[in-house]
Amino acid sequence: MAVLVTGGAGYIGSHAVAALLERGEDIVVADNLQQGHRNAVLGGKLYVGDLRDGDFLDTVFGENDIDAVIHFAANSLVGESMKDPAKYYHNNVYGTLCLLEKMNAHGVKRIVFSSTAATYGEPENIPIREDDRTLPTNTYGETKLAMEKMMKWFDVAHGVKYVSLRYFNAAGAHAGGRIGEDHHPETHLVPLVLQAALGQRPHIAVFGEDYPTEDGTCIRDYIHVSDLADAHVLAVDRLRQGGDSAVYNLGNGTGFSVKQVIDIARQVTGRDIPAVVEARRAGDPAVLVASSERARQELGWNPTRNKLEDIIGSAWAWHQANPNGYGDR
Repeated sequence: MAVLVTGGAGYIGSHAVAALLERGEDIVVADNLQQGHRNAVLGGKLYVGDLRDGDFLDTVFGENDIDAVIHFAANSLVGESMKDPAKYYHNNVYGTLCLLEKMNAHGVKRIVFSSTAATYGEPENIPIREDDRTLPTNTYGETKLAMEKMMKWFDVAHGVKYVSLRYFNAAGAHAGGRIGEDHHPETHLVPLVLQAALGQRPHIAVFGEDYPTEDGTCIRDYIHVSDLADAHVLAVDRLRQGGDSAVYNLGNGTGFSVKQVIDIARQVTGRDIPAVVEARRAGDPAVLVASSERARQELGWNPTRNKLEDIIGSAWAWHQANPNGYGDR
């Protein structure tokens, strides 16, 4: 039996593929390579195509004995989602609908979903718990929430069981050094800071310093990408063991401000990293920090790479070795 990883050539997807390969799973990857990289896929069978193409999905499911899906494929840029909501509804929501329909048609009843803390919007409580209000402040978060709700009703109607993993800020790189973070355009704070450390950009932009936080900048919960990957493997296990559908937060439970991240990156790299304050970005909540107690208790998830210095250090090692990323753009 194989695990299908949609978006498995992307940043988090490729690390999930690596984790599955390390325990001997049979892997099938489906990716349109819009944002992903062939060289990030360390093994398994790669199918290049779009989830909105029914014939493509029929081929993937028809040629492989798939018993579970891990679904990463989506557009994920908050700023872009606010400017082009149609793109996000068509790719994220419609793409997921196409996937769920083909899963049901081919008798595949297990899916682990890459969701996001953006489903919460401005949180009611810190740390955020899974049963807190969901009121997204950006289109990206709204589409992810719609995808979660779609899975709920496919479960009710067709028995397609799902685990939705709402994670916070993924960062870092694989310990083996073969895969890391390479987006075009890059919008995530840690790689942007490291690009500034490498001299690839003149400075790092700080979007707003008037938030209701101690230093005025946004606070986020950073989680190592390999710890995230481990949670996806555990979620597949839960579903294979007959577990019911569920939603879990994934984070370290500790928040760091933008300015703190930049300061730690300066310490890790030993480089002077200029920072320039710019206007706020639309849709950015002030504080997002997770409670992951449910995932720890029910999935047995235990993140071990939880020091921000080590997370940034692993990313720095990859960026130094791969200053041009995968070199395929």
